[in-house]
Amino acid sequence: MINIGIIGGSGYTGGELIRLLLNHPKANINFIYSTTRAGKDITTAHPDLLGQTDLKFTGDVNLNVDLVFLCLGHGNSTTFLTQNSFSSNTKIIDLSNDFRLHNDAILNKKEFIYGLPETNKNKIKTANYIANPGCFATAIQLALLPLAKANILHNSVHINAVTGSTGAGVKPSDSTHFSWRNNNVSWYKPFTHQHLGEIGESLMSYNYEIGELLFLPQRGNFARGIFATAYTKYKGSIEDAYELYTNFYADAKFTNVSNTEIHLKQVVNTNQCHLHLHLHNGNLLVTSAIDNLLKGASGQAVQNMNLMYGFNEDEGLKLKASAF
Repeated sequence: MINIGIIGGSGYTGGELIRLLLNHPKANINFIYSTTRAGKDITTAHPDLLGQTDLKFTGDVNLNVDLVFLCLGHGNSTTFLTQNSFSSNTKIIDLSNDFRLHNDAILNKKEFIYGLPETNKNKIKTANYIANPGCFATAIQLALLPLAKANILHNSVHINAVTGSTGAGVKPSDSTHFSWRNNNVSWYKPFTHQHLGEIGESLMSYNYEIGELLFLPQRGNFARGIFATAYTKYKGSIEDAYELYTNFYADAKFTNVSNTEIHLKQVVNTNQCHLHLHLHNGNLLVTSAIDNLLKGASGQAVQNMNLMYGFNEDEGLKLKASAF
């Protein structure tokens, strides 16, 4: 049993993390820190947990817990860790983008390992500090990594990915409130999304040249999930492509390569990534689907925790999708 602290537990990723940890047999939540809700019941922010916990938010930080999850806004994790010195025995998993890139991975002698289990499992197992991948980054990397490793990702890659409204965080904005989002679709940050940096670093980790990544993110009129499609030139057969992907993910606990077409409902409320391949006139189309709050955030964070502590990789993550 490990004692856990959560910093910033009132948002969507914090709420999902609390839900997972409350049902994890090896986890004990020691505290949930919030500057705006200290003293209030957890259920004031997460009414879906009514009847499951009597925990309250706190304004105090226990610097001696075994593990801390940082669920802060991007840019705030660095500030928090600079102002709060945890025990040398305290492991940290950060869910922001502060430490994902190579140039940002070290803070005060703490070296953060990029926490994508499908490629970094061995490093994660021995790490003390983890930078949890972004949601779009997870879906897109898992779609393209087998091609990068095989040194056949030289041509431009056209990527279209639509995400649910929870991807924008709990704070309301013009593009997240119901009357705007419902019955609506729009793009944002075309070709410049911040996750492209970590995607590029992962794909180039095999020391091969990759083509240009042309990424068009879209806002969907649903709450959660990411449905991504990526296509690029490919000279092999569809059988070759499936062999490449199934071999690459043979030991991946949560990434599944499907011979049949996939859809978003198959993965929502799970830590799964589903992939499907389609070949047309020399273009390989890879479809990737994840839950942005689980495999794209809190679920992958718990997966990393399991690896760090030698638990079964799927401990506390045996979740079923709601297909109807």
